[in-house]
Amino acid sequence: QVQLVESGGGLVQVGASLRLSCAPSARTFDTYARAWFRQAPGKERDFVAVINPSAGSVFYHDSAKGRFTISRDNATGTVYLQMNSLKSEDTAVYYCAAANRPLYYIGGTYYNQRNYAYWGQGTQVTVSS
Repeated sequence: QVQLVESGGGLVQVGASLRLSCAPSARTFDTYARAWFRQAPGKERDFVAVINPSAGSVFYHDSAKGRFTISRDNATGTVYLQMNSLKSEDTAVYYCAAANRPLYYIGGTYYNQRNYAYWGQGTQVTVSS
């Protein structure tokens, strides 16, 4: 079974930056939507960003716009989430996800986690003030 392996989480101070990585165990998702979600303690898992790896189109949650950047390395299939100007409210477990169809098939519901069939194990990001 194909797996998504995340890395890059950690403990940082407010205003710092982190880059999360999500590498697939097989090159299955080259043209499928790839996304990041996060789950803060006591809250539901929320959408952060999505990318169409082949076309490069991206969408962000309002809380991530201007601070986070989702990107992909087509040579390796790895998707990244560059997080700048981190705030305490960004503290959460971050999950990468992959759909089993391209972003244009998902359409306007890209923020719904039900569109994503594959999930990583999660990586903790803690932002201290």
